[in-house]
Amino acid sequence: MLTTDIFNAIGPQKAPGTGAPGTQVVPELDVEVTQKHAPLYHVILHDDDKHSYEYVIVMLMQLFRKTPERAYEHAKEVDSTGVTIVDTCPLERAELKADQIRAFGPDPLIEGSPGGMSASIEPAQ
Repeated sequence: MLTTDIFNAIGPQKAPGTGAPGTQVVPELDVEVTQKHAPLYHVILHDDDKHSYEYVIVMLMQLFRKTPERAYEHAKEVDSTGVTIVDTCPLERAELKADQIRAFGPDPLIEGSPGGMSASIEPAQ
């Protein structure tokens, strides 16, 4: 049976308390809608002497899709201050990104590079 056949078979419906066919009464709700967002966390890259600027730039471009210019700014900041915030995101993604930084591998330009860089996460507040 087609949808129109079903409606024709049962005829127009009246909403309780109204005389208008096919209308529906929906009570008004006095509800305030608020959305809660997941708390955000900073992904923090830590400086060391076992990785080159080139390594940091390539890593940030690949893992965080940073532009070369923005990746270079992060490389300068981590070199001069010891840390740089490379991303701010929900906890699960922050943990993933910190793990990816640590697992990125050694710097091929520096002999004895031990592997990925150090990274941590902290609440963004």
